[in-house]
Amino acid sequence: MAVSVLLSCNQVHHNILTSQEEKDGWVLLFDGKTLDGWRDYNGASLTEPWHVVDGCIQAKGTGSDGSGYIVTDKEYENFELVWDWKLSKGGNSGMLYHVVERPQFKVPYVTGPEYQLIDEPNFSEKLEDWQKTGVDYAMYLPDTAVMKINPAGEWNTSKIVFDNGHVEHWLNGVKILAFEAWTDDWFARKNSGKWSHAPEYGLSRKGLICLQDHGYPASFRNIKLKELPRKSEDVLLYNGKDIEGWQTYGTELWYVKDGLLVCESGPDKKYGYLATNKYYDDFDLTLEFKQEANGNSGVFIRSIVDEDATVEGWQVEVAPKGHDTGGIYESYGRGWLVQIPDEKESILKEHDWNLMRIKIQGDNVTTWLNGEEMVNIKDERIGKGKGRIALQIHDGGGIKVLWRNIRLKTL
Repeated sequence: MAVSVLLSCNQVHHNILTSQEEKDGWVLLFDGKTLDGWRDYNGASLTEPWHVVDGCIQAKGTGSDGSGYIVTDKEYENFELVWDWKLSKGGNSGMLYHVVERPQFKVPYVTGPEYQLIDEPNFSEKLEDWQKTGVDYAMYLPDTAVMKINPAGEWNTSKIVFDNGHVEHWLNGVKILAFEAWTDDWFARKNSGKWSHAPEYGLSRKGLICLQDHGYPASFRNIKLKELPRKSEDVLLYNGKDIEGWQTYGTELWYVKDGLLVCESGPDKKYGYLATNKYYDDFDLTLEFKQEANGNSGVFIRSIVDEDATVEGWQVEVAPKGHDTGGIYESYGRGWLVQIPDEKESILKEHDWNLMRIKIQGDNVTTWLNGEEMVNIKDERIGKGKGRIALQIHDGGGIKVLWRNIRLKTL
């Protein structure tokens, strides 16, 4: 009963937008009355321990590390996100964003960053600095000298700004933290700490908003968001000198020789991948390739790296003549989505340079080979996908492909 009183909410003048906020593009993520617009992580409905109490969306406090997460129906990319929050004594919760759903991800925090919320004075265990309120969890620490946190049972207001990689955390009207995502410093922190075994953590540029029930009652209200515009980028993915900006997976060979990126089968003769360390979702990509030996390779789009270091997603085929170069293959589930008709197989130039173009926007994918359109499809599952660009070496050995002029424009 004490907890119920502690976390009760005053409904007056909450969970509404002013006319000016509406004009400025703000939307409410919680209407103060229902859980419409929220569902389980990786689920189609809401079954996790959350309910509405006196105008608050409230965690019942029965969640755990592996459960209790709810997400918005809609994804968001660049935004300002503001919310009020109140914890029970010793409480632990969080606000996550850019969360990605796939069956491979059992919990959302291995994909999306978290603004941590925790009652430090009364928490039952010793906390590291990277676990405390206001942190970008396990990554960046706030300036504690300017922070003022109201105690358990009292309301606080937080804000996250995510603007094309620039991130800010605010608490009770004060900016407490700012950093740039996907910089060398960001990757150094990601790869050396808690997320070193979570290869997809923090890479997505777009995703779901997520609330966490971590075993303690917690209340939220006035959850509102304003989307910010995306800035287009022209990106040179391969610099002609080394594989900076890429990561190798598997034991096959990736190296630079005479300014060219070379993939070559190694002694294990298994699948191998070279994947960008950033996500690219909507883009227009061009690259050139030359097959010096068996050219069974490919370009993965919107793809993720599994725990066993294999890439899963959609592959635009690069293969010897007669084997569907420019076609699209799904590496999990459905297999070939589109194969190339026989009359288009002659477009591939054997043992010579070929120009491939891949344009993907929303659920539409178009591929070209040497200026000729090969595939133009719309696919709902691709439309929901997000992830890296990756080059592949097929298993079996005897493969050698050269690559150059890999660049894209984000859309």
